[in-house]
Amino acid sequence: MDSRRSALRTLFLGLLLVALFWPLNWILAETHALFFPLWLGYVLTVDGIVRLRTGTSLLARHPRLFFVLFPLSVPGWWLFEAFNERLGNWEYLGAERFSDVEYFLWASLSFSTVIPAVFESAELVRSFRFIERFARGPVFPRRGDTLAYRGTLALLGLGMTAATLLWPEKCFPFVWTGLVFVLEPVCLALGRRAFTDDLRRGDWRPWMSLWLGGLLCGFFWEMWNLWSFPKWIYHVPYVGFWKVFEMPLLGYLGYLPFAMELYLMAQLALPRSVEIPLPREREVS
Repeated sequence: MDSRRSALRTLFLGLLLVALFWPLNWILAETHALFFPLWLGYVLTVDGIVRLRTGTSLLARHPRLFFVLFPLSVPGWWLFEAFNERLGNWEYLGAERFSDVEYFLWASLSFSTVIPAVFESAELVRSFRFIERFARGPVFPRRGDTLAYRGTLALLGLGMTAATLLWPEKCFPFVWTGLVFVLEPVCLALGRRAFTDDLRRGDWRPWMSLWLGGLLCGFFWEMWNLWSFPKWIYHVPYVGFWKVFEMPLLGYLGYLPFAMELYLMAQLALPRSVEIPLPREREVS
């Protein structure tokens, strides 16, 4: 009963924030201060729903680590902003209205919601029974976690990252995949949770939960961005057509590996490995 009451309080607070800041985000002339409370509302809403459905949630299981995810998100997303200095795939309309210090502070506050939002979305996906279909999938790698396997992943990731920087117009998609292959062997070498741990058992549920959670989160990012200001727009070579909000349709595919990159970043940065999304033994409905 206490767990349910706590979940309802979290859900109510989240819905209240969304109900307040969603319309303000689209109505007011400048909304840079509204991004954080709107997305905090999203995070709390989803956390409350997950806890009502499963009896647990990211906030309930790991309250301290939950709050650590917010500052962890800041350098995580600034890394991609650094890549974009070379790529030029997106820009922020209205950024020129701020001084460099103001822009950094407001942007960092907004960026702090990225990892919590993606992880909560993945937990929501994991709470549905259909995800159990991926509990027994192909086993990979078939020969186990070997030094050659780790080295191959690392070289592939470094190659993708180098290609992104050397030939940005043609290799820009690699910015969303290269870090997966770089960080995965690092996690394995340090004994942190990694996708290989689950794939060796044929368990694709964490992978699929993060993919679909990232896609869900991406949909809300792009939707709420549409009539916000400042806002971002895209300059993506070759695939800048069939836009859903400001994002070209094919661009949404980038949210799938992006969620994986965030997962691996968190596993390396957090003081201990955390099972995200929901623990394997947790009942789903």
